[in-house]
Amino acid sequence: MSRAIENLEAAQRRAMAGRPKIGGFPYLAETLRRAGVTRNIWNLPSAQSLFITNDGSVVMQGTPLVSGTVDVPPFDREALITALRTDQAGNSTFPEFLAASWRAGVLRYDVDFSARTVSYYGSNGEEYVEKYPAVEVE
Repeated sequence: MSRAIENLEAAQRRAMAGRPKIGGFPYLAETLRRAGVTRNIWNLPSAQSLFITNDGSVVMQGTPLVSGTVDVPPFDREALITALRTDQAGNSTFPEFLAASWRAGVLRYDVDFSARTVSYYGSNGEEYVEKYPAVEVE
């Protein structure tokens, strides 16, 4: 196992152990940032996640959201914001958030841990960017 994988997995374990149910993403993001993760790019519907770290890049393959040939949903900014607020309130699981984002037309999203932003992209160049707050982690 590479240093990048070991470091990433250790940071994820730390983050999940201390992450609050409500507003947990900023805590996770700050824990990863402190561990040297600079970006995280999620590709939907494949559920593939690329972590760019100071120790190298790591890809994680999740369970795809769809199979076969499917239509890409149209980008729906309001549906995406609803999915975000539901997740931020602690009222959805991460897989439910991914599925809701896909239904809102998100093909990928890109987390920039230095800028504390998440950019969501649709198939026709649509983009929605949201900043997340800085938090203290132990």
